[in-house]
Amino acid sequence: MRRILLSLAVAAALVTAPSPAQAATTGPCDIYATGGTPCVAAHSTTRALYGAFSGSLYQVRRASDNATTNVGVLAAGGAANSATQDTFCAGTSCVITVIYDQSGRGNHLTQAPPGGFSGPSTNGYDNLADANAAPVTVGGHRAYGVLVAPGTGYRNNSTNGIATGDAAEGMYAIFDGTRYNGGCCFDYGNAETNSLDNGNGTMEALYFGNSKGWGYGAGSGPWIMADLENGLFSGYDPGYNAGDPTITHRFLTAVLKGEPNHWSIRGGNAQSGSLSTFYNGTRPNKSGYNPMKKEGAIILGIGGDNSVSAQGTFYEGVMTSGYPTDATENSVQANITAAAYATTTTASPFVAGRAISLRATTGCCVTRYITHSGTSVNTTAITASSSATDKANASFYVRAGLANSSCYSFESRNTAGSYLRHYNYQLVLNANDSTSIFAADATFCPSAGKNGQGFSLASSNYSTRFVRHYNNAVYIASNGGTNAYDSATLWSDDVSWAVQGAWTP
Repeated sequence: MRRILLSLAVAAALVTAPSPAQAATTGPCDIYATGGTPCVAAHSTTRALYGAFSGSLYQVRRASDNATTNVGVLAAGGAANSATQDTFCAGTSCVITVIYDQSGRGNHLTQAPPGGFSGPSTNGYDNLADANAAPVTVGGHRAYGVLVAPGTGYRNNSTNGIATGDAAEGMYAIFDGTRYNGGCCFDYGNAETNSLDNGNGTMEALYFGNSKGWGYGAGSGPWIMADLENGLFSGYDPGYNAGDPTITHRFLTAVLKGEPNHWSIRGGNAQSGSLSTFYNGTRPNKSGYNPMKKEGAIILGIGGDNSVSAQGTFYEGVMTSGYPTDATENSVQANITAAAYATTTTASPFVAGRAISLRATTGCCVTRYITHSGTSVNTTAITASSSATDKANASFYVRAGLANSSCYSFESRNTAGSYLRHYNYQLVLNANDSTSIFAADATFCPSAGKNGQGFSLASSNYSTRFVRHYNNAVYIASNGGTNAYDSATLWSDDVSWAVQGAWTP
């Protein structure tokens, strides 16, 4: 029944969404159309991609009552009206259920179904992204990206106008260049229509991450590459391409295009400057990729067979009919930099190097703080008369996120090198073992407190789970679920933390 209702919601959006056209404001898809390679899919949760677009960008569903609402734009061709989401999701959590296609072709992205790799949930469907987890500003207006944690994915296996076979196409996406991993596969683009691995050349999708399992580029990564199925390619050679650089941009423009026996990777800083070409030449030197056998599904955050181990953040992206010229893409890049993507500027108490304490805001527990005793983590009442040891145990240094520099990690004030991290969904204090899984488990992303107080801390690798106190223990908890600590009762209070100066500075 849920999927039927979702389909009705998508259909309603198709009826109400206006057809894109040229307008006084110019969007990326207007530029592609002028260049003779029109968009056949256009997805964004942050802004309109056509100058005349005034419809819905995406849909959110809140946990408190499973109601949904659509988030539109402030004006035709403008930024997302994030106040719609903020008001609708106040006091609870929301997930992004639909990313609407602005092209008018109905190529919307919804919850990815199970595939060859199955899926993380009991029914095989992928998780949905927390709607508040990736705040940014666009042109000075607050907006939200799509934060993909491992297990999260979106897909459309029944599309209209997407390239198939060896037909020419282009695509770009804006990603968070600081959030990635080596899992398979953080993709956006063309994939199999049955969610299975159908062999070499059945995909053509942008990949971003630092996997070296197939191709790779210069330095330690991450890199923009092409997922062409059964391989991530950085160029002609199935392995190394010295011309594909490690990415360091906070906001990244990633570009991929392909036509018969010819393809290209390009990229640049989405905040300033021009695009560079990292590869331009014939298809990879490996059997099965010439000619291509593209099938025309669209994926976001996953591999073609629904591989769901990757992470990343998506803000906007399009797919075109035909092979865009470099000049067209250069004009699109100028439009992107003019959109003025930026990190949020709200004053934050999370300053690297600062010592803080985290206090519960639930009515029962406002004197209780996150503390540790050895490796155990719980909440304890701390007052001015508490012992020096108890005060120190409730004090943590803020560090740049070990897995994502846009988020934070919390190092014990009195046990140097040990950090708060989750293990089996419960918080513990462990020494940093320098593994990627530790870094992900010890990284938390703050957003406004779900109950209107302080801040809520989302797990970097389980973005719909937030740090919560429950019976004085501390977990990463979803809003409703099979575990007792996932109870929806008092969830918004229990995941909201007041951040204050440390009891032991």
